[in-house]
Amino acid sequence: MPEDNSSIPQNLQRSLVELTVAYDATVDAFSRAIEMREGEPIGHTRLVTEVTVRLAKVLGVSTEGQTHIRRGALLHDIGKMGIPESILKKETKLTKEELAFIKLHPQFAYDLLIPIVFLHQAIEIPYYHHERWDGNGYPQGLKGEEIPLAARIFAVVDVWDALISDRPHRKAWSEELAISLIKEQSGQQFDPSVVEAFLKRDIRKKVTKPLV
Repeated sequence: MPEDNSSIPQNLQRSLVELTVAYDATVDAFSRAIEMREGEPIGHTRLVTEVTVRLAKVLGVSTEGQTHIRRGALLHDIGKMGIPESILKKETKLTKEELAFIKLHPQFAYDLLIPIVFLHQAIEIPYYHHERWDGNGYPQGLKGEEIPLAARIFAVVDVWDALISDRPHRKAWSEELAISLIKEQSGQQFDPSVVEAFLKRDIRKKVTKPLV
């Protein structure tokens, strides 16, 4: 009696799903490790990630694209693992040398992630989210739509969250002041179309449950 192979595709599919879940759990663990090192509240990165994914959806990014954006957002600061804590947590103004060193973290992120094939399409956020619409960002000095859309989306959310959160060198800004700065930087630091979508109030509503 010939062997019944009808279950092989289903088993293979189940294995792929289990493998993806395991990979994503690892990504999530990395994001929590980064938060702990930087002294961020646990869940902070996942909150920023959820807002980023919402914004991507509004801008028409596919479901698959949203998955890569989620992973990239969770790992956006992984390059800071290569930055000394004395610089990351410094409460006074950074020196020119310290600022130059901290600007290396996108390259550190790229170097860490590029060997991991599973994360190749998630690299855009960790590597490019400090690029600016006007071309004055880093590490590549890309301009306008040369910057990957994922990075343009995350850049807005990242700055908004940084402004409304306490930092070692300053207190949190009000929501109104943060939004005012983002509007001011539309067409300079940020993609105007991304800013326009971000200003919709439902994009920035509070997260009701942790991202898993």
